[in-house]
Amino acid sequence: MQDRTASPKLFAGAPPELKVNSRDPRIDACRGIALWCIFLDHVPNNIGSWLTLRNYGFSDAAEVFMFVSGVTCALAYGKVRSCEGWTSVIRRTLRRSWDIYVAFLLLTLACAILVHLAGGDRLADESNTRILLDQPGSALAHAAILQYRPVNTDVLPNFVLLHLFFAPLLWLLLRMPNVTLGASLALYALVQMFGWSMPAWPSGHWAFNPLAWQLLAVLGAWMIIEGERVRPWLTSRTVLVPAALYLIFSLVIALSWRIKPLEALIPQGLTKLAYPLDKSNLDPLRLLHFLALAVVAVWFVPPNRQALTSAVMRGAILCGKHSLPIFCLGVLLTLASLLALLDISEGLAMQITLSVWWSPHDDRGSDAAELGQDHAPAAADCCSGCRRARPAGCLGHRWLAPLGGVPPRTARARMGRRPESRHQLLVRG
Repeated sequence: MQDRTASPKLFAGAPPELKVNSRDPRIDACRGIALWCIFLDHVPNNIGSWLTLRNYGFSDAAEVFMFVSGVTCALAYGKVRSCEGWTSVIRRTLRRSWDIYVAFLLLTLACAILVHLAGGDRLADESNTRILLDQPGSALAHAAILQYRPVNTDVLPNFVLLHLFFAPLLWLLLRMPNVTLGASLALYALVQMFGWSMPAWPSGHWAFNPLAWQLLAVLGAWMIIEGERVRPWLTSRTVLVPAALYLIFSLVIALSWRIKPLEALIPQGLTKLAYPLDKSNLDPLRLLHFLALAVVAVWFVPPNRQALTSAVMRGAILCGKHSLPIFCLGVLLTLASLLALLDISEGLAMQITLSVWWSPHDDRGSDAAELGQDHAPAAADCCSGCRRARPAGCLGHRWLAPLGGVPPRTARARMGRRPESRHQLLVRG
């Protein structure tokens, strides 16, 4: 007699698994380089900013950082879901969101203390901390609900919200990836048309409007799930040629904003079309520039490139693995650099000194130091999918931090089997 028990449909059962291979150092390297560029761009009137993307196109390191964060979240939390289930995903996303929220509040206080100790009125104005020093109660209350942000800390509330809502976002992406991306694009389009934003205090302005910048994070997570289908399109010459032409166009326009002889050669109508770019709402020209950069990077940045073994790239990878403390340190170093420029000298020598102040150090330490202690839990804390204890934690746990290192390739494989529970593993082991 045939078994009449119907097997559950894929949509109603376990969602597709994210296949994970080895850790790809290029992602951590991209994040580390983006952090360096953000630091150089945040120091005003700094010759070091000519080393960053900002002067050579419409987008800058902020787009790279946000997109890579979506990639790492999808990989890290996708691994947690496979090993421990959705309960652990929710717990970890909430915990990471709380960690970033606490870091933001502590960084806000640290900025205020640094400005107060420096005693500079101009520094207080430049850092948007004067209102915090004059009205500490109101400012801290609005900071607690993410409505007040000192200068250069604006991106942290976006990451608080990203991790807070990433569990339902991942659930949707695994089941309806294209529909979810379409909804994100629709929200972005509505922001461009109607100027939607979230409340902010005291000016009502977000440097990174979460309703617009969410698109990059969603796009990064979507690429992880649908990457195998999209890759043939990204690696086609039909896409590469217009992407390269757009990068050349944006290079000429961006340089014309800073080089007067070149500005005279650009038609005024073309200049007005591209300037000013609305960074707060992620101007479409900025978005297109980032996408063009991504296409070119897919073509010309191969895996396991030998350059990643150099001292500078090892430093970038280490910074990328510890992105939250490095970003917070960069904000404080930016304030210290601004103070030095205002009170000591704004000369070229001082600018060069400040630009190399935050240079990485070559670290050939232990494996735990290379991986980062915050990404290497004790063996007793390993996930249920790990069967052997290792000194630095299981390989899967090295991916669990939302802003930690990630593996390179994933696919949206349709698998109907749920991960085994801890009890099943113990019995089978």
